[in-house]
Amino acid sequence: MVKSYLRYEAQSTFGVICSAGGNAVFDHSGRLSITPALDSVVVWDIKKATQVARWNDSDNTAEVTCIARSANGKDFAVGYADGSIRLFDLQTNTVNVVLNGHRGRVTALQFDATGTVLASGARDTDVVVWDVVGEVGLYRLRGHKDEITGLAFVGSGDARNAGAAGYIVSSSKDTLVKLWDLRAQHCVQTLVTHRSEVWALAVSPDARLLVTATSDADLHVWTIAADRLDSVETSAQDSVETQAQDSTGDQTTTPRSWDAITEYGTVRRSGSSRVVDLRFHASGQFLACLGTDRVAEIFRVRTHHEIKKKMERRQRRNREKQKKDGDGSGSDAEPEPVRSITAADELASFQLVRTSAKPVSLDFDPTDSDTAALVRRGSLRILLAQNNNSLHVWSVAVPPPDKTTKQAALPEPSLLNSVEMAGHRTEPRALALSSDNELVASAASKSLRIWNPQTGACVRTLECGTALCVVFLPGDQIVAVGTKEGTLELYDIAAAARVETLDAHDGAVWTIDVHPDRKSVATGGADKAVKFWSLELVAGAGARRRLTLEHVRTLQMADDVLALRFSPDARLVAVALLDATVKVFYADSLKFFLSLYGHKLPVVSLDISSDSTLLVTGSADKSVKLWGLDFGDCHRSLPAHAEPVTTVRFVWGTHYFFSAAKDRMLVQWDADNFQRIQKLGPCHGDVWALAVARHGAFVIASSQDRALRVWAKTEEPLFLEEERERELEEMFDRGLEEAADTNADAANDDDEAQRAGKATVETLKAGERIIEALDLADAERAKWADHAAQLRRTPHIVPPQPEANPILAFEKLSPEAYVLRTVERVRAADLDDALLVLSFPRVLSLLEYIDIWARREWNTPLTCRVLFFLLRSHQNQIVATRSMRSRLDSIRRSLRSGVATQRDQIGYNLAALTSLKTEWEAAATADFFDEAAIQNIQDSQLKKRKFVGLKA
Repeated sequence: MVKSYLRYEAQSTFGVICSAGGNAVFDHSGRLSITPALDSVVVWDIKKATQVARWNDSDNTAEVTCIARSANGKDFAVGYADGSIRLFDLQTNTVNVVLNGHRGRVTALQFDATGTVLASGARDTDVVVWDVVGEVGLYRLRGHKDEITGLAFVGSGDARNAGAAGYIVSSSKDTLVKLWDLRAQHCVQTLVTHRSEVWALAVSPDARLLVTATSDADLHVWTIAADRLDSVETSAQDSVETQAQDSTGDQTTTPRSWDAITEYGTVRRSGSSRVVDLRFHASGQFLACLGTDRVAEIFRVRTHHEIKKKMERRQRRNREKQKKDGDGSGSDAEPEPVRSITAADELASFQLVRTSAKPVSLDFDPTDSDTAALVRRGSLRILLAQNNNSLHVWSVAVPPPDKTTKQAALPEPSLLNSVEMAGHRTEPRALALSSDNELVASAASKSLRIWNPQTGACVRTLECGTALCVVFLPGDQIVAVGTKEGTLELYDIAAAARVETLDAHDGAVWTIDVHPDRKSVATGGADKAVKFWSLELVAGAGARRRLTLEHVRTLQMADDVLALRFSPDARLVAVALLDATVKVFYADSLKFFLSLYGHKLPVVSLDISSDSTLLVTGSADKSVKLWGLDFGDCHRSLPAHAEPVTTVRFVWGTHYFFSAAKDRMLVQWDADNFQRIQKLGPCHGDVWALAVARHGAFVIASSQDRALRVWAKTEEPLFLEEERERELEEMFDRGLEEAADTNADAANDDDEAQRAGKATVETLKAGERIIEALDLADAERAKWADHAAQLRRTPHIVPPQPEANPILAFEKLSPEAYVLRTVERVRAADLDDALLVLSFPRVLSLLEYIDIWARREWNTPLTCRVLFFLLRSHQNQIVATRSMRSRLDSIRRSLRSGVATQRDQIGYNLAALTSLKTEWEAAATADFFDEAAIQNIQDSQLKKRKFVGLKA
């Protein structure tokens, strides 16, 4: 009989506030923060520091790399490390659209002003423009030679309309900034001034200024001429000149008559580190520059009046200086010519916000979009995400409109809110579960946190030393932490305080374990000693008594102690040493029993099964070895991981065990037949610690990405052969995707504008479903055609009707309707790539069904989209097929009438909506009459009476 196991499934992830791989943004109200959290997105209430929602997709395991806010206030685009983009709805917390077009990490996302068009840039050097409403990719722009770092829309055109003007500015690590014409899908200008990688760009809200940032201490400022955008000449000669200039590396910046972007100057920053983020305030009055030196610098954009006054003061000072320094002939000297305005005159450093850790992203509060709201609040609100797993909101005071910065005497920026308590600042290195599995303790450098593993809530936060190991003492009220400084620190969970610190070892305390009799513990350290401690009750605060540790004996070893474990029957204690051996002693007398050697590198973790018969060791040599504790023989050496093993743990009551390593994977093993049961993960960092609940109800692991992940045991059976087949299928699917990407790159390597799609496993499966539907429908139609032909040959003999296909009979659909429903079920973003899977004979078959759909006016928009894509993709073959002419003529006639019907229906609905809007405005608008003003006007219009005296 085949042995079955129970499958573990990912249950929850907690402990991550903000991952360093992406950027955090405000929502439209400024109350919530949309924050990347590894492969999920967390919505935080900044004021309450609580989690409101978590966005994730069960099909995704890639890390979030970029987030963009739409103009409609409810849609957010999220880019991932695998090149996919998902659109989430803030109101429903669900995924609306999944877009696949990039072959690398998404590094830049930007919505246009209407929120209907999305531009994305990635590490694959491509810029893709997406139609958010239609859920499809419009086109791909290629021209950069390195990773895209910034995108910005310029102009008010609609990228979905080929006749509307619109532009995109893109920056890249190839030191180039390009201006793309969306109407021509062509690069019309390239800025080649930068000497190093362009890390960020920002365009002012009025589309007048373009600011780029590199690795130097200057911000490069450019002016965008809106009147030249519509008159840019994209002739072949200009394109050749631009390409020649790029290829020769000419760094001259001679402006041409049609250049829409011209150099304005440079602005000196306060720091010299690399720029991380660059962003304009919605009012256009401030510019924020974020560097890697823990400083966010705010620049203020001076008004025209302020610049004029500054120029006048400069000229006055120059004249006074000439009078003071000049001699008798100085009075005849010509006055200094008036210097033109530069970027340094318009942009001035305003405030510096100093952060506690290296920042990764910055965002302004969108509620301060106009000057009036900014004046009412009197300050800017800035959201800063830091690489130490924290979020901060800063308040930066701004001067009133009638005062300058010096006159206002503004205070220093202040910290308004922070989200810090829900995660560690550094990666947790040790985990421990309480005896009832209700609490889990995670220890990191300078912090100890107690969690509820079921809800992910942080129960206690305590300060500690550089923790290396942690354990719950009997009673689950005291937690013991071993530190790198050689101390044992005892913490009372109920009181949330450290109650005692013991000098345990002369070096780091690497391991700690509780004796099975629950009366003592043992510790091992870098001082080559194993120390045994007894648990004693002493008087605590008030009348309460508490546990403490008292040193009773020491076992001296030949090398540093890295791990130790008591056997559950309290008979043996196993000690792993730095010399790659494991020594086994009797626990009562500490007499030597066994020496286990075989690892090439030190054993960093070990565990003993619940029946005290097996010992498992995990080593830095990437292997896991199973040993028998009766004779010390090695049962099996398993090449468990691709990187050094960090921890191993048995499941109580079984011979199953888990191993974790720096390859970011957890693996479950069966120690009886030495088979791998299941792989869990991957995590987004090296796995440092692992804890298994009693009887394996769940497994919790901590990793370098500061996350604590919980996998729960389900009732779903798992068979080893099926699991191996599933792993092979996943490997095969990855190979198919890589091959499809390679073929697509080879076919379209020289084209500047290309199709925006990408072949994935989903598109291949969708194409196969369409092929199956076509085959089924063709066979069904062929049966009925044979039946009709037989009926014509022998009209006096009625042949039996063919048996209907079970699928069509169950669905109660005709073959044509079944094919249409199959095409409709394909996601709009995957339809183009799914149609590319079809061979040309099946394309001809699909065109027959398109003719039927067009005649019956079934889903005219989808019919048109499928038809146009097939005509573009297979134009040469269709033109060469003479028999297709009649078919195409029929489709043309039918589609024209169907499209006309759709156009009339849309026009009628628009007219009705306009009428309803007019009626609503008339009913909801009240006329206001200023009676006093009206009376004054009437009085002024009346002629004054003139009294004239009359004589008789």
